[in-house]
Amino acid sequence: MRLLDIALLVSAGFAGGTVNAIAGGATFFTFPAMLAAGVPPVAANASNTVALFPASLAASVALRRELATVRPHLPRLLTVGLAGGIAGAVLLLATSDRAFMALVPWLLLLATLIFAFSPQLLAWVRAHRGADTIIFRPSAGTLVLIAVCAVYGGYFGAGVGIMMMAGLALAGLEDLQVANALKNLLAGAINGIAVVVFVASGVVVWPAALVMLAGAVLGGVLGARIARRIPKLVFRWLVIAIGSLLTVWYFLRP
Repeated sequence: MRLLDIALLVSAGFAGGTVNAIAGGATFFTFPAMLAAGVPPVAANASNTVALFPASLAASVALRRELATVRPHLPRLLTVGLAGGIAGAVLLLATSDRAFMALVPWLLLLATLIFAFSPQLLAWVRAHRGADTIIFRPSAGTLVLIAVCAVYGGYFGAGVGIMMMAGLALAGLEDLQVANALKNLLAGAINGIAVVVFVASGVVVWPAALVMLAGAVLGGVLGARIARRIPKLVFRWLVIAIGSLLTVWYFLRP
């Protein structure tokens, strides 16, 4: 790899790790950087997942205490999440680079809209949830929604956390700390099983993935310190602006 590519991947990993620790949205930084470094689209997405996986795993481990109240439901939720993650990863590997690049602007648009309107989405879900949905019960509908999120997470993943938070709120999980912990656990499981599929397939570009991983870990460690100095809203608007610009760019590029 060229020195410029290494600098780009480390910087994107650092930016992604930082915003993930504060507001989410790392993929908006890391996936385009993989493409800019010359990694083919499908391999770029797989390598990007590998690079960001330790951060999602660390987040789920750090919040494991909050999962005590939903522990009886974890086997079903994790089974659905793992199955969906495998399906999404296999679907990605079955997609050609050309077809995936045609989907990228639409995937980025979806992720940007989900991220931008996440407060309104979650508020709407809570306001329109049935009055009888007081106790968290992962119904068949909830499991289907988690499965859809898991397939999307294994395939691309940007914005999947917000989608799962909305689904959990719809199922009656009012406690935001518990919902966030459960979301992190499911995201970690989905990313983890996708990583296994990608590594087994040999599609991961390891030099790029490891260089970006180093930047992401550093960004995750420093993210909390940076958060004390910069309002979270600033990071949200930064991610939305970058997501919007990238969406337009990939729609217009040849």
